[in-house]
Amino acid sequence: MYKFVLFVNFFAIHYSLIAQDRITGLDFATRSEVIAQNGMACTSQPLATQVALDILKSGGNAIDAAIAANAVLGLVEPTGNGIGGDLFAIVWEAKTQKLYGLNASGRSPYNLTLNYFKENGYDKIPALGPLPVSVPGCVDGWFELSQKFGSLPMSDILAPAIQYARQGFPLTELIAYYWKQNAEILKDYPGFAEVYLPNRHAPAKGEVFKNPYLANTLERIAKQGRKVFYRGEIAREIVEYVQTQGGFLSMQDFEDHRSEWIEPISTNYRGYDVWELPPNGQGTAVLQMLNVLEQYDISAMGFGSPEYMHLFIEAKKLAFEDRAKYYADPEFNRLPVEQLISKKYARERSKLIDPEKASRSFPAGELEQGNTIYLTTADKEGNMVSLIQSNYRGMGSGMTPGNLGFVLQDRGELFALEEGHFNVYEPHKRPFHTIIPAFITKDGEPYISFGLMGGAMQPQGHVQVVCNLIDFGMNLQEAGDAPRIRHEGSSQPTGEKMTNGGTVFLESGFDYQTIRNLMEKGHQIQLSKGAYGGYQAIQWDKKNKVFFGASESRKDGQAAGY
Repeated sequence: MYKFVLFVNFFAIHYSLIAQDRITGLDFATRSEVIAQNGMACTSQPLATQVALDILKSGGNAIDAAIAANAVLGLVEPTGNGIGGDLFAIVWEAKTQKLYGLNASGRSPYNLTLNYFKENGYDKIPALGPLPVSVPGCVDGWFELSQKFGSLPMSDILAPAIQYARQGFPLTELIAYYWKQNAEILKDYPGFAEVYLPNRHAPAKGEVFKNPYLANTLERIAKQGRKVFYRGEIAREIVEYVQTQGGFLSMQDFEDHRSEWIEPISTNYRGYDVWELPPNGQGTAVLQMLNVLEQYDISAMGFGSPEYMHLFIEAKKLAFEDRAKYYADPEFNRLPVEQLISKKYARERSKLIDPEKASRSFPAGELEQGNTIYLTTADKEGNMVSLIQSNYRGMGSGMTPGNLGFVLQDRGELFALEEGHFNVYEPHKRPFHTIIPAFITKDGEPYISFGLMGGAMQPQGHVQVVCNLIDFGMNLQEAGDAPRIRHEGSSQPTGEKMTNGGTVFLESGFDYQTIRNLMEKGHQIQLSKGAYGGYQAIQWDKKNKVFFGASESRKDGQAAGY
């Protein structure tokens, strides 16, 4: 009891120190929304935002701007993304008045088998080194987006990133912090220090960093196109490096790589259509959680109430059990996505929720078988892009090939090694993926393009943003700035099971009486400063014909328009 009193008193004091008064809007909002008529860009680093606006002003469209911003982010924020990683996007095309989905994720090596892991005593795929490396899909994703929707040549789109890579850029505060953390883990992997540790140390906030290797690589891509990365000298350099380190990527893996245009999936939440991409990503979990929450009067419960927070946590647990069992590469499985996102299934699953008690475990539903950057852009024609791109685990595997200037992703870590599992490791298979872009339409018209970074936090963050907007009436900036909930400990697509109910992590800003109520329901609560994602969003105001933009304070980002 004494410890509990100390805990709530500390929380009350901490909360009182951070609470700020605003003349307009909610107290936790860090700033007003950005509003502009002709175009909008929201990214996690201001230089990337400004490049996106420059592209729009020079005659490019939202797709061109998104690619250009992503290329810059791979340079200035390598702690979350880069051309060694994968990409997913949702595009609203004004001309056809339609949403398009792109899955630009890479596949596992042909020459690496499940038996290799068994014979060498692995019970899980390692996080670092050559074994979790899959084919990088980002560059192919750029060219798919550009060829289908773009208006500028790739040489113009990549020019700002090339210039910054050669001339240098000053590190921002949060990126410098994560850079140092990653460097401590990855510094001894071949090639990493040569690229990312000038003078053998991680660059500090304000220090100007140059990456001439990446400049050369982007120049080759700009001049020679997709083929140099997947069939030419860049592919050969990556393959030679990875195989030297004991990995299995081959030229065939690169030559056979392809992105896939896919149909986004959706559910209607109180009159708004919320769109995600189907597996191998985890966007389905967002729709499953919303279907459960829609059965309750969330608005009457109020933001930050123990009733809402308990319901949210339990809905998350339900969805994530299905996530662990069913989300995988659809080319290798018949995935029951339509059943998972049906209202009927949500009603059945909701019966498992006890309004007064936290669950310790949930079974996955029985069905008939049938560390990342996020950015969003919009242009004066009405095109909107929701794009997310990642290395996984911050700066990825540590594998930094030759003189190319980037780290290879480690997405293969997310495969299971359990035979019969939907997500079991197989050659030339896409692993379960955490990165998910999102979009909301209203009456068949574009409304909000948004996303949020951060592994398993992403679906939880998407749902909280949607509830903040629709149930609690927050504006675009407030919906991202509101204090967040993060539950950890659910079963995982790699095979781990939830047995003890997991842990609920909370940001500062929740009332201590609410926390006490949640603990009385059986939730294990911890306060935590980090790992709540990084949100960007653009909203189209049909009445006034303007864009609203938002970028939250948890990252070094910026929303800007013109």
